[in-house]
Amino acid sequence: MPLTTVGLLFAYDWDWRAFGPMQGADLRWDHYGFDLFSFPSNLRLAGFDMRRTADRLAERGRRAGWRGVLSHHEQFGALTAALVAERLRLPGAPVESILAAQHKWHARRVLQQVAPEANLGHRLLDATYGSELPPDVAYPCFAKPVKAAFSVLAGQMDGMADLQRHTRFGPMERWIIERLVEPFDAICRERLPQAGSAHRLMLEEPVPVGVPQYNLDGWVCGGEVHALGVVDAICHPGTRAFMRWEYPSQLPSAIQARALDVARRFLQAIGYSDGLFNLEFFHDPLTDRLSVIECNPRLASQFSDLYQRVDGVDPHAMSLAIALGRDPLAVPRRPVTAGVAASLVYRVFPGETPPAAPGRQQLARWQGAFPDGIAMPMPKQGRSLQRDHKWTGSHRYGIVHLGAADRAALRERAEAASAMLGWPAPWRDAAQTVPPVPAKGSAGWPCDLLADVPGQPGQGLAVGQHGIVQAGAGGRRLGDETLPLASPNAADVAAGFPDRFQPDGAAVGPQLERLQLHAHPGQAGR
Repeated sequence: MPLTTVGLLFAYDWDWRAFGPMQGADLRWDHYGFDLFSFPSNLRLAGFDMRRTADRLAERGRRAGWRGVLSHHEQFGALTAALVAERLRLPGAPVESILAAQHKWHARRVLQQVAPEANLGHRLLDATYGSELPPDVAYPCFAKPVKAAFSVLAGQMDGMADLQRHTRFGPMERWIIERLVEPFDAICRERLPQAGSAHRLMLEEPVPVGVPQYNLDGWVCGGEVHALGVVDAICHPGTRAFMRWEYPSQLPSAIQARALDVARRFLQAIGYSDGLFNLEFFHDPLTDRLSVIECNPRLASQFSDLYQRVDGVDPHAMSLAIALGRDPLAVPRRPVTAGVAASLVYRVFPGETPPAAPGRQQLARWQGAFPDGIAMPMPKQGRSLQRDHKWTGSHRYGIVHLGAADRAALRERAEAASAMLGWPAPWRDAAQTVPPVPAKGSAGWPCDLLADVPGQPGQGLAVGQHGIVQAGAGGRRLGDETLPLASPNAADVAAGFPDRFQPDGAAVGPQLERLQLHAHPGQAGR
């Protein structure tokens, strides 16, 4: 069998773990890249020019006879691979489609045209890093860079003081930020000038903490959009910091289909024709609102292992097939080893001390006890640790992947595996203690209305002296207003608090935080 040489760009961590073993008698990787998170590799950031790099790699690919080129690296790799594929006339997505998806402000404008019901309110922040902030910003809001990755510099701003702290950087921090963005922005100025500068922050409508987040993974081949599956995000209580990811999803299939429809409209609008993608989105069970966080024109590499365990599907191998112009569905399936799988994320928040990283012998013993497991310590210290806390609000010091027959067995294995590493298990899903919802007219706090939530049997809204509550999964008291209503529906509830609620009934005000109780209309419970 003839040897196939493929250009593989910026493949580290999850990507190299998946791609590395594929190399053999019939496949050779020609790798290029540098690791943004390790020294001294990241020193190459100083002189990185994406256009020149693509030119050099195209020449290298001609000499080596590359049959394809691919990358799932968010910051530089996906766009560089598209530029090289274009120069070598190899299969791949158009350069403009990568730019359109990765430029978050432009992506919002496209989404507004093709799927406005799934978009969030948004505006550009009319200020450069460190300059005076405009006085007309409405708080709270969610701030994030127009071009970034890994939730860097993304977070909720509850007031001007928060936003001022968020946009103040030292000389070294500013240099790093500018060098991370400029390679992308230089290509964007040439190929997608209508998007505008990526050296900016944007502000988005905040989604209440506690609204569940999901990740739809899929692939596009010849412009046809297909789903791999949906992975559930479980966050630390009261935060947007990921605690673990679980597959398969517990989100109803009808809502998964809606997410795929939104992804299809967006990807076709930007011309993304070939490759993998992941759509991050919220779904609010109270309002049934599905809202897009972002759509990335690449594989979410961290989740590839989860699909292999549960479905026997290898998304990395599928991405290689697409890069070679082959049918991704022809990729052989692997044996299924689990009914459920999770990516466990270990992190600390400011003021907390991360546990010691396990040593080589400790990791070897752990691997012996969990032969199917993957453990990736990611310790940081000094300025790198401080930068993590400032830029992301926490420090991720490790990841573990495990599978099990069911969710109960998964938690049991996760707790044992975490203890063996000396890490606290990422299972802090604590139910919050709240007063029970009383029946109308019964003892307890006054309640003026108990109403069904449309489309959600067995759940209900209660409006009373202690605010608005929903029957469902965990949360906190919203407020202390009383709202007598004659018509029991979510639209009237929203109309009763026009300054605190969106038209669809989703709470956005700083004082209204949802309370979701295991209760039924006319019954007390929690």
